[in-house]
Amino acid sequence: MISHILPLPKSRDGIRRIQSEQKKIAFKRAKLAPWYKGKLDHINADKLDDPEVWSQIPILDKDTLRQYSHADFMENFCVAPSTEIAEYWRSGGTTGKPVFYPRTFADVDYGLLTWGRSFPALQITEGDLCHISFPIGIHPAGQIWARSAHQFGVSMSWVGAGNAVPSRAQIDLIMTLEPTVLIAMSSFALHLANVADTEGIDLGASSVSKVVCSAETLSDAKREKLSRTWNAEVFDVFGMSEGGLMGAEGKAHDGIHVWTDMFDVEVVDEDTGEMLLPGETGTLCVTPLWTNHATPFLRWNSGDVVTLIEQGESDGLFSELYPMIKHAHRTSGFFKIGGVNVNHSEFEDFMFRNPLINDFQGVLETGDDDLEFFKVLIEIRRGGNDDDIVAGLSAETKRVFEVWPVIEVLEPGTLAKAFESSIKAPRFVDNRV
Repeated sequence: MISHILPLPKSRDGIRRIQSEQKKIAFKRAKLAPWYKGKLDHINADKLDDPEVWSQIPILDKDTLRQYSHADFMENFCVAPSTEIAEYWRSGGTTGKPVFYPRTFADVDYGLLTWGRSFPALQITEGDLCHISFPIGIHPAGQIWARSAHQFGVSMSWVGAGNAVPSRAQIDLIMTLEPTVLIAMSSFALHLANVADTEGIDLGASSVSKVVCSAETLSDAKREKLSRTWNAEVFDVFGMSEGGLMGAEGKAHDGIHVWTDMFDVEVVDEDTGEMLLPGETGTLCVTPLWTNHATPFLRWNSGDVVTLIEQGESDGLFSELYPMIKHAHRTSGFFKIGGVNVNHSEFEDFMFRNPLINDFQGVLETGDDDLEFFKVLIEIRRGGNDDDIVAGLSAETKRVFEVWPVIEVLEPGTLAKAFESSIKAPRFVDNRV
């Protein structure tokens, strides 16, 4: 098992010792990277545990990396020879130019450990069969997660995303192979349940008892709908291509317990970069302590807005050892209609809380009078009364968001077909002319 390369620490004091040792190694490796030339010379490597000293290290973000071509990125940040590069990991996210991170054979081993830790953390053990619906490719979440299961004695169906294995085929696999765990983006897990419902299949009666989500915001409303449609306990995990899987929820579902023996985490003020205390909300900065043999990033600004919490409410070893981060779930996505801002995440939560609606898409369009209007495409759960549901949704949308929507009822499965080729469901579309 890969866990032997870094066993779970015995205490938080043990974690602090690991952090102290590995931060020095990370700092030493970073000084080899041309980008850091002249940026770290004034910093005392023997005092990195002092927050005032550590905060002198410049914060690094993805916008900095995206200005480089791949060749220039490798020149500025990669400190490993080509003979040691095992593979490349694509950066996450759906916007901006992707970055491809080189990973050494040692990086891959520690990456396998970061994703593999999710299994004991979520009490997924021998006898469980996981159905993974993440893309199996150059993004590490799918292929590293699937590979790590073997190291932890967990069975795995390497299925892949919906654009590779169609949703109907995935449902057939779930009903045939009877997995106990679904690992998928929350939007795709909902999408599978909606497709199944149009076929008269209730995935809430399937063998799946746990749904594990990542890579997207998991709001309370989305969690509730997932739990309701799958009749399963829903867990969130958190990671990034810059380092690996960083942590997972406990049974209390009150935040992500971060493997702080593998990642140094800090929360800084979004505007000043000043370090914040636990309980204060700011931007998450991460320093990978082990997956840094090729690209030794220091104080990586992930862009996530979080609060650091020293102790969560869950029981068990992972809760005792590791602090939590809790995401603020802020988003800048919105439609402006007649001077009113309709926040995408708030509207999504609003729709997911409606048990009579299976699926939806919000579309901003321009009418014949050149005025913009908000169209909501919906699919109604089997057995619902279309007229009553449309009238109720229209009135409630006006009450909550101060906008009258144009509602169009679609045949069941219409949105599923439209979403099929997308890794993340395009719930909001701007079709203005």
